[in-house]
Amino acid sequence: MAARAIWRGNLVVGELACPVALYSAVTAQERVSFHIINRDTGHRVRREYVDADTGRSVDNEDLVKGYETSEGQAIILTPEEIRDLVPEADKTLVIESFIPCDEVDTVFFERPYFLAPENRQALEVYDLVREAMKAKGVAALVQTVLFRRVRSLLIRPHGNGMIATTLNFDYEVRPEKEILGGISAVKIEGEMLDLARHIIETKTGEFDPAEFEDHYEEAVIELIKAKIAGRKPKRLPKRKASNVTDLMEALRRSAGVSKNVKSEGTGKEPQMRSSIAKTKQSKSTPRRKAS
Repeated sequence: MAARAIWRGNLVVGELACPVALYSAVTAQERVSFHIINRDTGHRVRREYVDADTGRSVDNEDLVKGYETSEGQAIILTPEEIRDLVPEADKTLVIESFIPCDEVDTVFFERPYFLAPENRQALEVYDLVREAMKAKGVAALVQTVLFRRVRSLLIRPHGNGMIATTLNFDYEVRPEKEILGGISAVKIEGEMLDLARHIIETKTGEFDPAEFEDHYEEAVIELIKAKIAGRKPKRLPKRKASNVTDLMEALRRSAGVSKNVKSEGTGKEPQMRSSIAKTKQSKSTPRRKAS
């Protein structure tokens, strides 16, 4: 089934413009979805709105949106009033500024979309903008009306195309001090730090999304297949819980160091058992960047 564009418009940079389309980069269509079923009849059930005070059913035509104040007063907003608030969509992505690709904190990233040229005539301008951004190592900030709201998007080169990621607004992102402000600094040094560094070096790799498995989805599919076949579902293996409570001992086991072996000193590689060779990798740990 061919992908369907969720938005069509024009990408504009100064006097340059080309028709483009947005396609959702992620989908939940492959996930198993459930229905709510009446256990006695096996029939699907439907939801019904009920007045919280009277307990009576409310017809669809009587449903309106409202805001409850701190005093408990309900402020009713009519469909016409809400419709008048929706900004007018001009179907353009006007690039106002370019910024370094890693300048936007990933906590502001909301949802990614593929930004593709709408037709062959748009290819020249589209490729020109992408290659120029790639050469300068920058991303583009734009705003447009998307899903009835003004949205900020970050556009980045991505292979032969571009990715447009909707960004959370500043008021939507919780201040990090609210959660992380109470974390006190602990001085880590000596053998403990050496072991931790060695573990990181031996486990350095590259991001490959194909390596990650959705164990819950697999378990759900197996359960459904088992019920259809009239058998018991296969139990997926569970991780064994570690019984190590000492941090240093846990580090030594993780690094493959015996209890009686000490590191040579701060900042140096710990001496490993003769059966374990030192692992040297030229790869660097991937950083979460906006590029």
